[in-house]
Amino acid sequence: MRTFFLLPALFMAGLALAQSPKQVVNRFGMAFVRIEPGAMTVGRFQPPVPKPPAPGEKTRLNWTPEEYRLAAEMAQRDARPGFPVRIERPYYIGVYEVTQAEWKQVMGTNPAYFQGERVGGNADRLPVESVSWDDTQRFIRKLNQLDPDHSYRLPTEFEWEYAARAGADDDISWADIRVTAQIDKRTPQPVGGLKPNAWGLYDTLGNVWEWVQDWYNDDLFAGPVPPRRGKEHVLKGASFVGDVKNATYLYHAAGPGDGWDVGFRLVMEPKSR
Repeated sequence: MRTFFLLPALFMAGLALAQSPKQVVNRFGMAFVRIEPGAMTVGRFQPPVPKPPAPGEKTRLNWTPEEYRLAAEMAQRDARPGFPVRIERPYYIGVYEVTQAEWKQVMGTNPAYFQGERVGGNADRLPVESVSWDDTQRFIRKLNQLDPDHSYRLPTEFEWEYAARAGADDDISWADIRVTAQIDKRTPQPVGGLKPNAWGLYDTLGNVWEWVQDWYNDDLFAGPVPPRRGKEHVLKGASFVGDVKNATYLYHAAGPGDGWDVGFRLVMEPKSR
């Protein structure tokens, strides 16, 4: 079994987290929820296969037996068993995507495309977007300078997916997507407007794509070992222009995407004293 260690996870930080409350709000009003260690299977993909109708049963497919056989063969060829990942230490992840107000508070500017007249008013509670991966690193460096109590970084892809799944073994149902994900919209929506997942995180699917720390591996799924280098970083979660078919935590994409639908959320760790 492969064991995944959180990076950069300091031993003393892990001890401090063990004594921490379930949710923390920092001096900038950013809320973080504690994620406990655990395991999941990543990259498991089992395509659905239509079954031939029983004698006398009506079906809309009107397929021949050979077509059913070919469908089953293609599904078996594309199926992936996935691989186990274990999260060894607790960590805190943002309850919400980083907002425009939070970005302005730290950086003094607002790079978002959707603000002002484009959203019909105050955009402070909208997720910040139009930020590159390098932009997020500048924000994180500045935030780390301003906060003497905590360290911030992007989540790894496995940390992000583990938190987004919130204990689910399989992909999210379309019914759950519709009540938790901001999709099929003309603009981003204020964070926290729909139902959170089982661990209290909002908008992990939809609203804006979210940057993570890892390099993209040129595949639809993450691999057991994240690449040590690459051309682009990974985006997770889909955006407000997506639909139920692509709002999933199972797959990943490569940045920079469209820009105006790309944002991020943070991982927070206490600084060792």
